[in-house]
Amino acid sequence: MALKLEIAHERWPIAGEFAIARGSKDTADVVVASIADGALRGRGECVPYARYGETVEGAVAALGAMAGAVGEGITRAELQSAMKPGAARNALDCALWDLDAKRAGIPAAELAGLAPIEPLMTAYTISLGPAAQMAETAQAKQQHRLLKLKLGAEGDEERLAAVRRARPDARLIADANEGWPEGRLEALLGTAAETGVELVEQPLPAGQDARLGEIARACSVCADEAFHGRSDLTALAGRYDAVNVKLDKTGGLTEALSLIGAAREADFTIVVGCMVATSLAMAPALLAAQRADYVDLDGPLLLAADRKPGLVYDLDVVMPPPPELWG
Repeated sequence: MALKLEIAHERWPIAGEFAIARGSKDTADVVVASIADGALRGRGECVPYARYGETVEGAVAALGAMAGAVGEGITRAELQSAMKPGAARNALDCALWDLDAKRAGIPAAELAGLAPIEPLMTAYTISLGPAAQMAETAQAKQQHRLLKLKLGAEGDEERLAAVRRARPDARLIADANEGWPEGRLEALLGTAAETGVELVEQPLPAGQDARLGEIARACSVCADEAFHGRSDLTALAGRYDAVNVKLDKTGGLTEALSLIGAAREADFTIVVGCMVATSLAMAPALLAAQRADYVDLDGPLLLAADRKPGLVYDLDVVMPPPPELWG
């Protein structure tokens, strides 16, 4: 029996509004790839990202073009050269992992040669907003020990100071989303260090970040928009201390697992992150996150409601996925 590929665009309301330096949104648009093999079904979810030239329509079309190959039984290894890295390949790669695990009757972690998935503490993201508002959110999220602050706009010093006053106990990381002016880079990194921020993601625009290699960085810096694959690692050395691995960038779990190994060998700190999406997108990322220094898989916590069954978050600890969800 030929495998059947089904593709769906789903819209999941966000709790409130999610704002970063580039704009805000109130809905998470995800694309789900589902592969049916008789009674078995494998699923994967992706979030096409406009910053990388992706659209929902483009992802749906790219997946649709793979229907024949899926029907003929394309493997995860073959998929890596059949599609370019990005959100669409992520959805299909993760669907194949899920289906292969179900066919084998073993967890996806075992299929990948990994130890059983362990619960992990995840960061909780505080959306960009006025300093007082971000501090209020930080105060309200006492159950979260690691907070990720969205920055990248005028007044970031006040935001950092206000959140630190509100949560002197919390560990902090920050994400400027390419929004810091080069002329203020050192001062802003200094403020981040003074307020106890452990890591700042992508302070300067990707491709315009040479200054990071010319200064003594007061705070560790992580590449996100500047980092997509192993070919980037050499150029990032000396400018960044860490890299953010996201399955929607790598094009799936297959490449993410390999890429983490390469980044480790190059002495980068590893962050495993996500887009705002449901538990179906987070579940495969949990495999990659087992080898991460920072885990940022809070996407479902930012939604008004998650799919069911979904991941269980015990305060700020995300538990292994149930097989009914993925893997």
